[in-house]
Amino acid sequence: QVQLVESGGGLVQPGGSLRLSCAASGSIFSINAMGWYRQAPGKQRELVATITSLGSTNYAASVKGRFTISRDNAKNTVYLQMNSLKPEDTAVYYCNAEGARTAAMDAFHSWGQGTQVTVSS
Repeated sequence: QVQLVESGGGLVQPGGSLRLSCAASGSIFSINAMGWYRQAPGKQRELVATITSLGSTNYAASVKGRFTISRDNAKNTVYLQMNSLKPEDTAVYYCNAEGARTAAMDAFHSWGQGTQVTVSS
């Protein structure tokens, strides 16, 4: 199975920066897309950003211009650079990935366990 491990979360002051990382491991033939979602306690999980294997990106309007998603295909790793952080960005951030486990294109869709980001003075 495919496992995703997030890292880089923590406590930062408003206006600060963090970079999140997510590494995929396990039986992976190819990854078509990876992304970041976030969820505050008691609230709906929402899309933050996604990136395809070809480099196409998509951002939520609330983070566009402040966050940048990138990917290292050779390492099956996705990053989220977060700048100009606001208290409203406080949430658990989850990584996800979808792709193929084998050359026969057996599909997978996996989620990480999440990393806490807290923006507060």
